[in-house]
Amino acid sequence: MVEPANFVPVLEEKELQEGKMKLVRIEGLPILLIKQQGQIYVIDDRCPHMGCAFSGGTLEGTTIICPCHDWRFNLKTREYEEEPLIKITSYEWKIESGKIWVKIAEE
Repeated sequence: MVEPANFVPVLEEKELQEGKMKLVRIEGLPILLIKQQGQIYVIDDRCPHMGCAFSGGTLEGTTIICPCHDWRFNLKTREYEEEPLIKITSYEWKIESGKIWVKIAEE
């Protein structure tokens, strides 16, 4: 059941460790939570290029690298480094009562 304002509790904040990625599913959507340099990023786990799972990729600072074709995206700007018009999908999030809540867009 989706909470009011479409925010869904997905993870205890303490479960997301620095420099790590955590894959969750929200209503069937693969969502990747990342904590890097103290900042949390919540993105679609599918690369916009060919849909490969970022969760199988690597992190270099605030860059996530797709495991299929080495496409590199800046987590802060969401942009593909070779073509800034191509962006990863990110989600709004908040921390409440020690949990990370993610907002899923209304249909």
